[in-house]
Amino acid sequence: MNRVLKLVEHELVGLVATIAMLLATWQLLSRYLYPPASTHWIDEVVIYLIIWASCLSFSGLVAGNAHVRADLVLRLLPPRMQRVVEGFNTLAALTLCGLLVWFGGRIVFDAWDIGETSLSELQFPMWIYYLALPVGAALMALRYLARLAGLITGSVAGQDVLDGGGHL
Repeated sequence: MNRVLKLVEHELVGLVATIAMLLATWQLLSRYLYPPASTHWIDEVVIYLIIWASCLSFSGLVAGNAHVRADLVLRLLPPRMQRVVEGFNTLAALTLCGLLVWFGGRIVFDAWDIGETSLSELQFPMWIYYLALPVGAALMALRYLARLAGLITGSVAGQDVLDGGGHL
């Protein structure tokens, strides 16, 4: 499972972001050098790809402990208390991930159910675009579950998570 998450976090995110960059470069060059080759829908696709790459990278941030967080007070606590507070933080993050998956999933289903498409000539199915959020939140939840398991079993200490050494 860890191997699959790393594949998503690195290779898939890189591939999606690279495709977005190449499309944006094509659009920019064609717009100024050969306007008939420029199309309106490329801008839309670039936005969709960047959102997907961003959401797929969420779990990698959890694994590398790279999410923005205020940990000044937490670092002043004794190691045992750090682990308790970090466990509470992880449970709160899991709750948020669950809410994002649930409500994001409802939005995806509604968009699919009514056949919502983009307003551009592309007529892109919006449920695919909306799906990025619940997928990213679900991947993030897997990393938080692994962190919680490590905190419970003691294989990851509170300080390890603070220092980024708790790469799970």
